[in-house]
Amino acid sequence: MPNPTRIDPNEFRLMRDYIEKICGIFLTEDKMYLVETRLTTLMVESGCKSFTELYYKATTESTNALRDKIVEAITTNETFWFRDESPFAILDEVLFTELAAEIHAGKRSKIRIWSAACSTGQEPYSIAMTVLEFARKHFSLKPEQFEIIGTDISSAALYVAMAGRYDNLSITRGLPGDLKQRYFKPVGNVWAINDEVKRIVTFARMNLQENFFHLGKQDIIFCRYVLIYFADEFKRDILNRIGGLLRPDGYLFVGGSESIVNYTQDYQMLQHTRGLYYRVRPKEVNRARSMGL
Repeated sequence: MPNPTRIDPNEFRLMRDYIEKICGIFLTEDKMYLVETRLTTLMVESGCKSFTELYYKATTESTNALRDKIVEAITTNETFWFRDESPFAILDEVLFTELAAEIHAGKRSKIRIWSAACSTGQEPYSIAMTVLEFARKHFSLKPEQFEIIGTDISSAALYVAMAGRYDNLSITRGLPGDLKQRYFKPVGNVWAINDEVKRIVTFARMNLQENFFHLGKQDIIFCRYVLIYFADEFKRDILNRIGGLLRPDGYLFVGGSESIVNYTQDYQMLQHTRGLYYRVRPKEVNRARSMGL
């Protein structure tokens, strides 16, 4: 008699294709165990006797509640403060100085930064703290000249991000001690981020499969450690749409273990110390490159 909590290959393919359809995450055959371990509890709680039944219940319900629970269960919310360090050093040592000069030249009034797939908020808050630290050392930029938005598909992750309250384990992961003292305060058993940081950042739920042009033009986009979960075609699609959202010569950061060179020629790779980042090429340059000129 088959074990209902074990997923068979046909059920895996059914759930794999459904997961890719609803959130873009592509799971290879060796991830069968992941679907089984992450969805078994949800299957039982939903009153389903098999993964096939879970699939049909999710695809026929009218509220999308089960669909959203599947997304919550399957997505990875691994994150920590100032991840990889180099992107934040590049902001502080290169990009903020460059953008400050453009503000003083009257070329812009705001600096807009999008943190895509921001999970529980450590990345956009790390950007905000980098802004505040830069403003403490330089009078060329003020915190109110920045707009930072963090988006994620997970409502549960965004709830933590918007609350800005972190337990003792998550607060220690990558956060320098001086910044902890400056921008956090203990509240019972958690650490709450200061309003000085929170007021720079807003959050919104977003599926990267959806049109994100309503965010408006951005100067800098962080899309880090998320492309690795998508199929190649979807990676190309996202990178193309990000290029359309960036202002001319806007900047893109991806994860330290990620590379975009095999998926697009729309960006120029740059390096500062040991960190890599990308600048979107002007459209006329991309057009010429596509024509072989």
